[in-house]
Amino acid sequence: QVQVKESGGGLVQSGGSLRLSCAASLDGFKVNSVDWYRQAFGKQRELVATITATGTTNYAESMRGRVTISGDNALNTVYLQMNSLTLKDTARYSCKATRISGGMPVSYWGQGTLVAVSP
Repeated sequence: QVQVKESGGGLVQSGGSLRLSCAASLDGFKVNSVDWYRQAFGKQRELVATITATGTTNYAESMRGRVTISGDNALNTVYLQMNSLTLKDTARYSCKATRISGGMPVSYWGQGTLVAVSP
């Protein structure tokens, strides 16, 4: 059974912090990487952060220094720690888990979790 599920969203005051979680289970297949994306109302979805099975991490320039992505060795649980949140960080945050099949990436999305930052 494949399951990708986000949690941890909610309402936070500007300047505050939140930690989002992504639980990824890919029917016994190894998770090769996990990405966090976000989409604000009326805007395009953007990549926030990535972590790979080798532990490599990458961050969007817009959030570098304010977010940290981490996970367990199997990437079955991945966290996104977000600090110094601003109104511009209000969005739906979604998790994408990717495995490799026949040399090709196969990705699965969760439904997302809402983050709302208040003044």
